[in-house]
Amino acid sequence: MRFAKGLLVVLLLVTAAGCSKFKTYDGPEVTQIIVNKNDRRMFLMHHDKVLKYYDVELGFTAEGHKQFEGDGKTPEGDYIIDRRNPNSSFYLSLGVSYPNEEDRAFAKAAGKSPGGDIFIHGRPNGKVRNPGADWTAGCISVSNRQMRNIYAMVKTGTPIRITP
Repeated sequence: MRFAKGLLVVLLLVTAAGCSKFKTYDGPEVTQIIVNKNDRRMFLMHHDKVLKYYDVELGFTAEGHKQFEGDGKTPEGDYIIDRRNPNSSFYLSLGVSYPNEEDRAFAKAAGKSPGGDIFIHGRPNGKVRNPGADWTAGCISVSNRQMRNIYAMVKTGTPIRITP
């Protein structure tokens, strides 16, 4: 009986470990992320080699560079991954350093806020979304399974280039 209980505990621990949203990655370093908005595709790069690529969903008004808070656009330009949020409202998230100095100056000249809180993230927690349609407020969204992989592979400080 004691053996059966011990075996059950071990099986539960192994099962729980397999369900973790935190994966490990020991492959080549992701040296840059490239997001091509027109193709709705994100590439994780090791120098000039594509390690992985993912289909993405963007801001609900995806065309054009994000200029102001609430415009629904995903930024374009060169940024960095500046933070990690394991407790995001959108299954795991990696922060993009938008707005930069130029973005802030442009918005200020127009008397508006540039917005912020742009992330690469998974699906909204507790909600089911049909993939394929742009829906975010300016972020880059992937499936939760893909986000687990991306979160494991990408480090804070990784450059990200978002192209039209």
